[in-house]
Amino acid sequence: MQQKIQEVACRIRELRELSEVSVDQMAEALNLPILAYQRVENGSEDMSVGLLHQIASELKVDLGLLLSGETPRLKVFTVTRQGMGISVERRKQYGYQSLAANFIDKKIEPFMVTVEPGPEDGKPLKNSHPGQEFNYLLEGRLRIHIHGHDIVLEEGDAIYFDSSHEHAMQALDGRPARFLAVIY
Repeated sequence: MQQKIQEVACRIRELRELSEVSVDQMAEALNLPILAYQRVENGSEDMSVGLLHQIASELKVDLGLLLSGETPRLKVFTVTRQGMGISVERRKQYGYQSLAANFIDKKIEPFMVTVEPGPEDGKPLKNSHPGQEFNYLLEGRLRIHIHGHDIVLEEGDAIYFDSSHEHAMQALDGRPARFLAVIY
C-alpha cells in the first residue's frame, strides 16, 4: 500500500512541476497549509479520493492519470469487470476501486468502496472535498456522520450530499460495508 501511495505522490509532484505550478500555489488552490501539501507530495500525508480529485482538477489532468500513471483514452464507453477497477489504497479502513479510470473527460468519478469494520465506539476518519457525492449501499450496514447528523444506511439505501461538509463513514456490526460512490 505504501508503495502505491509513493507512486501517486511522485506523479502529483511531477505533474505539478510540468505544469509550472509552485508548491505554494498548489497548497493555496487546495486550501491546505504548505507543510500539509508537501506531505502529500512526499507520500507521508493521507490522500483522500476527494483531495486526489481536487488535485487532478487543479492540474487539469484526469484522476485516472494520477492513480495509474496512464492517460485515459476511451471516450465512447469503458467496461470495468467485477473486481478489476484500479485500486486506490490510501487508508487501512477504506478500499477504493475506480470504475471508469480509462474513460477520458469524465463528468463524474465512480468508485466501489469497501469500509472495513473498526471499533464502533471509535472515531471514523473525517473527510471533505468540493462537490457532491452519491452513495448506494450494496452490502452491510454503514453509519455516515455528516454535518452533525448520524445516518445509518441499510443494504439498498442511498444518500446524496454536499461533500464540502466534513463526513465520515463507519462499517457496523463487525463486518465490511460495500457501496457504490459517485463523486461529482
